[in-house]
Order: sequence, then structure tokens, then C-alpha cells
Amino acid sequence: MTDALHQAQQLLDFIDASPSPSHAVSVIVEKLLAFHFIPLDEKSKWDLQAGGRYFVVRDDSSIVIFVLGHQAIADSGFKIIGAHTDSPGLRIKPNISAGADGFFRLGVEVYGSPILATFADRDLSLAGRISYQDADGGVSRCLVNFDRPLLRLPNLAIHLNRGVNDDGLKLQKQMELPLLLARAVEGQLPQDYFLALLEQQTGIGKAAILSWELNAYDTQKGSLWGANSEFFSDSQLDNLASCDAALQALLDESVLQSDATLVCAFFDHEEIGSESKKGADGNFLPDVLMRIGYALEAEHEDVSRALANSFLISADMAHAYQPNFPNAYDADHKALVNNGPVIKVNASQRYSTESLSEAQFAQWCELENVPYQKYSHRCDLPCGTTIGPITSAKLGIRSVDVGNPLWAMHSIRESAGVLDHHYMIKVMRRFFTS
Repeated sequence: MTDALHQAQQLLDFIDASPSPSHAVSVIVEKLLAFHFIPLDEKSKWDLQAGGRYFVVRDDSSIVIFVLGHQAIADSGFKIIGAHTDSPGLRIKPNISAGADGFFRLGVEVYGSPILATFADRDLSLAGRISYQDADGGVSRCLVNFDRPLLRLPNLAIHLNRGVNDDGLKLQKQMELPLLLARAVEGQLPQDYFLALLEQQTGIGKAAILSWELNAYDTQKGSLWGANSEFFSDSQLDNLASCDAALQALLDESVLQSDATLVCAFFDHEEIGSESKKGADGNFLPDVLMRIGYALEAEHEDVSRALANSFLISADMAHAYQPNFPNAYDADHKALVNNGPVIKVNASQRYSTESLSEAQFAQWCELENVPYQKYSHRCDLPCGTTIGPITSAKLGIRSVDVGNPLWAMHSIRESAGVLDHHYMIKVMRRFFTS
């Protein structure tokens, strides 16, 4: 249990340092540099060496990491773990609300499908990136994180919303989601006020700030909980927990010496369909794999052979059984917390799993003495999806969809099991070295 607790704490530290997808990739890059990975630029020619460790970042919030094996890629293929860096939440609109009734408020758009009620009465802050005109007249960008309680979405008192406990908290997205920022300052325009805050936080003159991509996040740090600290809770477990498991599996010296070519691909924009230049439905991963082939002077047929010999683990969190709500689950396919990774199956290919990939993942679990579970959604509820079907279809490679059981998926505060994170790291290491 000691190793499992240490790995869980590593995960919580990673999430707490990653309040936006761009921050998550920045933290990942720091870890990779400590292990002597070499950054590559998509605009430059690549010079790759067998055994080399490399990574490519696209637009700050998606990253492809690879360790080039000593075996020919046509024979060994690519061993790929895919996950995503984004989480559902609230994204800030470009124009700041004009001090209605004496307050400055930030208008928001709903990103993905968060449980909106969970954002109420939380100590929220802002993080993301800003773009600005630099000293040379070009456009540069930098990360920003206020890292303190800055915003709030106060609930109505029950005296003004008598049905809230029976009907649930319902928030009208346009009118009732703007976040309170400050009392209006007499004589100051809201946009100028907000730009001054950004200037104070970043040191970039407000006149130079041209645009921003900012999201609201919960400032409460992750924590272990339960009578024996067997659970943990944090924001963004969906899906930074899968990114962290893959990274902890990869950054093991025994794994890094593998003869096969190992790949981790972490994409932004999964929660909104993946259709972007840096999403799983874009050309980022196919381009990187193709360029690996070009750099090795492989023939076109060799790259196609490599893909035919490849395998993808699509790692995204799974719905954990919540015993207070038994009717929400298929009684024969309940995924229990701390009972091991979940193989996700859907006949309509909302998950990419098929019988052979399912059997292969199960075998890796058994070789590591890792328990595993199988999940199928209720037939009368719509099923979510992952990057698995998209990536598998674009590349033409065999894939399995797996994930660890998660309570309160898409809440601002999710919970999962300490042992499950440990188990997932073990089986991912087995996959990389098999």
C-alpha cells in the first residue's frame, strides 16, 4: 500500500499544478526534461536516433511523447497509450460583464458537460494562457494562474429556492452562471479592470494583451480520504489521472530501455468532440508517427506495416458503481472502486474494445496479478465515448478502451481508488515491456 499511496500523491501533486490543459502539458514537459527527453519542433527537420527520447507539443495543450526503440518499426510497431488533457468546466468569455448592480462578473461558456451544480459555492480561480504583442511586434503567449480564490458562484438561499432539495439545483446557462469577481470600481470599465488584473499577475502590460483562453478551476487541493486513506479526491481526475498513470509507467528506467517504440499521446479537446488541430480527430498523432518513419528512412509500406503491428490503449476514466444509486447501472457490469482497471465494452463502438484487444489487456493484467473488471453501460442510457474509436479508425490499429473507476465523473470534485491507480500503472508498464 505504501507504493500505491506514493503514486496517488504524485497524481494529486500533478493535478494541483495543472489547473488548465496548457499547465498540464507544461508540467509533463518538466518531468520529461528531467529524464533527458529532447523537444522536437514540427516546423524543423527531425534527426532521430535509436533509443532516443523525444516529445512534440502542439499549441501548448497537446503532446506526443515517444521513445524510439532499437527494433525496426515495421516489425515491432508502435505501443501507444492515449489519453486527454482537458476536463469539463467553465471557460471565460472575451468581454467582461458591465458591473451589473454594482459587481463585475465574468461571463462563461460551458465547456463539455460538467455537473454545473458542483461549481456553486466553491473557491474558484482562473488559469490558462494569454496572447500578447511582444517587444519585437510579434505575438507571444504565456501561461497564467492566479492560484488564489478569485471567483465565486453563490447559491440562492433555500428560502428563495424552496424546491432545490426536491428538484435539484438548475442553473440557467446564460443568466445564472456568470462568476462574481469584484465590486464594481466607480469610473472604471470592467474590461480595463480585468486587463489590469492580468497585467498584475503576469507582468505583461495590459495594452499589449490581445486575447486569452482562461478556465475557472477549484482551488481546493487534492486529498486522500477514507478510514484507511484508500480513496483520493481532486478535480480533473477525468482525465489527468490516465495521463499520470501512463507517464508514471513510461518514466521507469526498465521501460525506457524497451526495444520497441513507445508512445504516449495526450490530446486537448476530447470533452468537446476532439475535432481540432490538436484533438485526437486531427492529424497530430498520425503526423508524428509518419515523421518517425520518414526520419528512419523507412519506406511507405514499412510505416503501414508498423501501424498494422501496433496497439493502442485508450485510457479514460470509467463509471464507478455508487451504491446509493443502484438503478443507474447494469447490475451485471458494475465497476467497483479499488477492484482494478475497467475494460469498457460497447457494441456500437462508442468504445474501441473488441474481443481480441479485450483478451490482450486481460492477459497483461493477469501477468501482473492485477485484478480487472468489465463494464457495459445500461442499454436505456446514452453511452459516452473516448478518443479510442477516433484514433483507432484514423490509424487502423487495434485498440482497447480502459479506465479506472471514478465517482462523480464531470463533477468539479471527483473521487477514485488508490489501489486502482497503482494497478493501472503496473499493467501499463507490462504493456510497454511486453
